[in-house]
Amino acid sequence: MSKLDDTSWMQAALVEARAAQQAGEVPVGAVLVRDGQVIASGRNAPIACHDPTQHAEMAALRVAAQQLGNYRLDGCTLYVTLEPCAMCAGAMLHARLPRVVYGAADPKTGAAGSVVNLFAEPLLNHQTQIEGGVLAEECGALLQNFFSERRRAQRARRLAAHPLRDDALRTPESAFADLPGYPWAAHHVSDLPALAGLRLHYLDEGPRQAPRSWLLLHGGAGWSYQYRHLLAALVEAGERVLVPDLIGFGKSDKPKQQAAHGQAWHVQVLLELMQRLDLRHVVLVEQGGTWHQLAQAAPERIAGLLTLQVPAPQGLAYRLPFPDAGHRAGPRAFAGWVVDRGSLPAQLPRLAERCALDQPAEARALAARAVEYFRL
Repeated sequence: MSKLDDTSWMQAALVEARAAQQAGEVPVGAVLVRDGQVIASGRNAPIACHDPTQHAEMAALRVAAQQLGNYRLDGCTLYVTLEPCAMCAGAMLHARLPRVVYGAADPKTGAAGSVVNLFAEPLLNHQTQIEGGVLAEECGALLQNFFSERRRAQRARRLAAHPLRDDALRTPESAFADLPGYPWAAHHVSDLPALAGLRLHYLDEGPRQAPRSWLLLHGGAGWSYQYRHLLAALVEAGERVLVPDLIGFGKSDKPKQQAAHGQAWHVQVLLELMQRLDLRHVVLVEQGGTWHQLAQAAPERIAGLLTLQVPAPQGLAYRLPFPDAGHRAGPRAFAGWVVDRGSLPAQLPRLAERCALDQPAEARALAARAVEYFRL
């Protein structure tokens, strides 16, 4: 088949892809051609059909098999706007398709050479001729525009749910995109009374039915990222772990005025967060005695206190939340706090440890010691 024909049939597949986009699906379309005629077409519809197999290629193969009265599709060429995945490639091989033509390559799941090449696997009993890159720029642009628009819509929904106050700053989410070892789902809350509309970010991992919870509070030079290794180790041990970013730090909103960051106010925010999430039998993990006030304020919830002496965190990850000086009111205020260790309940189990939290092995060893020490 000529290059001109391939381009023409790929244009027909793009029509299907645009129809998928209009329906809110990932814009991938396919047509199946035999003897110069389109005998089947398909578009992505896994969302509408609640069916993970409803890819454009699979839809076209099903229609073609019914049209021809045969699951073998000899003499046919399938055109698809995106490189087939392993599922679709397997179906094409079972159908004995002699030729497949695709538009844009898929570096994440492509099974026609980008990740694997199932079509040329010599151990399989059929090989299919592959032609890639036909109208690749147009096919790829359709996908890129779709995902860009979806990301914009998601950001707009997040902002609508947690609008930014005029007296606060918010570090763009894109600033944190390439952080290693930080795979957890973000949670946000802005309707706690003490927050007064400020958005607080936190991680909440592990089983809700765990016998105890761990509340990991960072110091004035850190944020939740500092606890990534300890969080992972505790969750692996079957514990529930909550790691908030204090207001003014990490992914939480950052009031511009240093006076906003009173220690008693931060304690109240944390008390309301614990109540909202119904945290009980909490082991409070804090640095340098900073959060003894919280242990004093919630004796019915705090079941243990782990005080850490840790090196000041260093590196780009700890500068990312603060793209300019205006974002740093929280750390400046924190540096001026007077640590009031006060009196703690006499029966409160306490443990003091030194640990380099950025070292995975040290964090795992700390988790093992702490879980054993605070075992209920």
